[in-house]
Amino acid sequence: MQVKLTKSVITVGSWTLLSRILGMVREILLSTFIGAGPLLDAFVAAFRLPNIFRRFFAEGAFNAAFVPLFAKRYESNMEPKEFANNVFANLLTLLLILTSIAMVFMPMLVFLTAAGFASDERFDSTVDFGRIMFPYILFISLAALFSGILNTTGRFAMAAAAPVILNIIIVVALLMAWATQHNIMEWLVWSIPIAGIVQLSLLWLATYKTGIKITLSLPKWNKDIGNLIRLAIPAALAGGVLQINLLVGQLVASQVTGAISFLYFADRLYQLPLGIAGIAVGTVLLPKLSRHLKTGNSNQAQNTYSQSAEMIWFVALPSSFALCLIPLPLVSALFEHGETSRQDALAISYATAIYGLGLPAFMIQKLLQPLYFAREDTKTPLRFAVISMLLNAILAIALLNVMGWIAVAVAASASAWVTSILLWISAKKFGRAASVLKTSTNRIKRTFFASLVMGIILLAISQNLYTVMQTSAERVFFAIALVFAGSAIYLIIVYMLKAFPKNSEKALN
Repeated sequence: MQVKLTKSVITVGSWTLLSRILGMVREILLSTFIGAGPLLDAFVAAFRLPNIFRRFFAEGAFNAAFVPLFAKRYESNMEPKEFANNVFANLLTLLLILTSIAMVFMPMLVFLTAAGFASDERFDSTVDFGRIMFPYILFISLAALFSGILNTTGRFAMAAAAPVILNIIIVVALLMAWATQHNIMEWLVWSIPIAGIVQLSLLWLATYKTGIKITLSLPKWNKDIGNLIRLAIPAALAGGVLQINLLVGQLVASQVTGAISFLYFADRLYQLPLGIAGIAVGTVLLPKLSRHLKTGNSNQAQNTYSQSAEMIWFVALPSSFALCLIPLPLVSALFEHGETSRQDALAISYATAIYGLGLPAFMIQKLLQPLYFAREDTKTPLRFAVISMLLNAILAIALLNVMGWIAVAVAASASAWVTSILLWISAKKFGRAASVLKTSTNRIKRTFFASLVMGIILLAISQNLYTVMQTSAERVFFAIALVFAGSAIYLIIVYMLKAFPKNSEKALN
């Protein structure tokens, strides 16, 4: 019997929540021990390089191309192990070549992605950090293949738990470096490849236990690999557009010392709800949709999609209102410690509010893209991604002289909405599965109303009480109180309005 959607999403969402919480601990330590400035700018720019390629070679290629192809073979028992093993061999070869080239040409990569660093000490630091951290792409991309296999077979827990390892190792490294008075940057950058090795090892072991034993072998070029690449290239580009937009933003922000750090911390805040619902639903939705469509079960596909959409809106709307209306108390509680000043916290809060406006759009993309990918249509999302990428670049550059570095956040949110609208309009060609918003309009409207009321109340509380919070402990306590109060208000109103996502589990068995 198939794993129920709600249970699967909760499993992935719970592990993702834990990862995001540990990620927040990581960011708090970074802001406290290092602070927004040249060193953190260099680390963020260097760490973004393997993460950008990870989006292309891992989440982009395999979630969009490998999972539907593997699901087809797995459901029909068409030698799924042999297919996965050959994909692993080809991917490993490609990644070894990519990593070797990147290590040699790291100065060029840094210049292309953070040209503003060329005139100061941030450039050399980024090159040094990049050469240590870039091999992470090798380990985490191979790990993504194993995650795709586990997700397709209905085993979501281990794949969802793997990112927790990265944050645990980084947090431990930071604390140990601080406690032993060692070079904190050295411990930080070396923790990244070590985490990649651990993640890959655990996922390989979990896959091995399923009976799909991936081993080292020589890569073979055949029709299956050609088909995978045909699907993967546009899917990887479409899925990686957010990373391309981040790169454009980094190029613009690199002109101002500290701006990359401000945007990085703001990005981490909106990634929290995005990970809990958007990524969790998207991770579960693609393999489930793929399997329903391969077996011709359109009713199950429709019910799966409908419930996924309601889960997205249920989290996206209150999170967006909170980030837009009370960003400073949240930012201050998390980051205004040690090396991070009140002025830094204000800058981060401005970016957080703007990213909050775009949060629903980022989450809707996680809902809409699987509609295309499950049908092996990766070209349509790519076309929209290119439009979004161009719009993002034009806005970020054009608004720089008017708004300063904050133009980066404005451009990212605006382009995300354009992409979501284009995906939704085009998805109407899919018929029943894409009619979900029409069937859920009333529930979504009630969710919006509950979120609006919650936001207004939190804003009133914040404006009247936040100014009296002077110490770090008081700011942390106040932010926690706001979060609990907001959650309680929202859930009470949602309950009164009967706006909880409907239970469709019986239809999903």
